[in-house]
Amino acid sequence: MGNRNSSLSRAFGTGRALPLVLCAFLLQTTTLVAQSQSNDKKDKPKESGTTNLHIEVTAGDKSEPVGNASVYVRFERPGSLLRLHKDKKVEMNLRTNQEGVTKVSDVPRGKVLIQVIASGWKTFGQWYTLEKEEETIKIKLEKPPHWY
Repeated sequence: MGNRNSSLSRAFGTGRALPLVLCAFLLQTTTLVAQSQSNDKKDKPKESGTTNLHIEVTAGDKSEPVGNASVYVRFERPGSLLRLHKDKKVEMNLRTNQEGVTKVSDVPRGKVLIQVIASGWKTFGQWYTLEKEEETIKIKLEKPPHWY
């Protein structure tokens, strides 16, 4: 044991340099890890992460466009990168034009809930997964059930 301590003392002086050597080693290791992570981000193609969504609403046997239908689009808007803020749920209330179409820009990719309410037709609601830069969702409304 005496020989081992004396060899360490000769290598690092009186033992004060050891913490400095460890700090330098940790700093160098941390720097290398950070550089490799930033290089990984540069190598990957940057995607916008949003979708331009077109919703087409038709109804009936002839699939006629449904104008002035209420379209609700619900999704979670991601929080900050550091996750200091929780994800926020966003709900958009839209109306279809006379051709039965409504458009939504910059919807985050992932799961969205689309609900359609139109007078004289059964209410529609379904979850969709958006994966592309441009997506068109065609919704066909059905006749309401007879409850009497």
